[in-house]
Amino acid sequence: MTRVLLFGASGFIGGHARAALTADPRVSEVICPGRTTVDLLDGTSEALAALLRATAPDAVVCCVGALTGSAAQLVTANTLVAANLLAAAGAAAPDARLVRLGSAGEYGVVPAGSSVAEDDPALPLSAYGVSHLAGTRLFQLAGESGEADAVSLRVFNPIGPGMSQENLLGRAAARIRAALADDAPEITLGSLAAYRDFVDVRDLAALIVAAVLAPRLPHRVYNAGSGRAVTAREAVGLLAATAGYHGGIREVGTGPQRSTAVDWIRADVDRAGRDLGWSPVRDLATSVTDVWHAGEAR
Repeated sequence: MTRVLLFGASGFIGGHARAALTADPRVSEVICPGRTTVDLLDGTSEALAALLRATAPDAVVCCVGALTGSAAQLVTANTLVAANLLAAAGAAAPDARLVRLGSAGEYGVVPAGSSVAEDDPALPLSAYGVSHLAGTRLFQLAGESGEADAVSLRVFNPIGPGMSQENLLGRAAARIRAALADDAPEITLGSLAAYRDFVDVRDLAALIVAAVLAPRLPHRVYNAGSGRAVTAREAVGLLAATAGYHGGIREVGTGPQRSTAVDWIRADVDRAGRDLGWSPVRDLATSVTDVWHAGEAR
């Protein structure tokens, strides 16, 4: 039986990871410390090591990170957290498997029409992507050298129930809901022309479980995507249709700074299939429908 220490359980991805881990009969306990126990962003590796000694986990999952902020804030959240986790585990839990979430933003520009694989060049175009690539490389080096049993999951565009307005579909859902309530003729979003790989957060949670429980990890980096690319415009259109919204969707400006220069991205998910027996099972329509109805239930 596996005892898991999960950071970020109150977040969008972390909440679904907690549910998936708790539901798996091979997991004996999921421990979810809050920031008052150990603050990964502002704390030290020594404090984290003390928690690892006290809980003695077989695996540690880190769903803590930042999407926005200054370069310093992003490095703290996405790189320094990874470094501190490696240091703490080395001192207090050297046999624990460490799983962190990276980002598709690590890749940068991908040739249109192609699927990007884990060994393809990673040339991020934003501080966000750089901060995650540094964390991934630290985990990769530690894993390949035998210093730690560490793996990073490069997450593409996660969607599903409970997503926030930090993400496109969460933001679109909130604006559509407001427009329906006010009988507004249109909503405004940034450009929706880019192709994105939208992965259901519940499929991502299943991959986290697979990475935690796999008896061995042949590789140290895995893509967490759907293997499909659609325009953001198509995804928002599906959401509007699900909501019964027939108003205009005006596109002004660009998308998020962290990905505005990337017009196309699609994950090659074959490695996770071969090594971990994982594949995404939910289609975009299902995910979008559940995004909308989860918001109705609040």
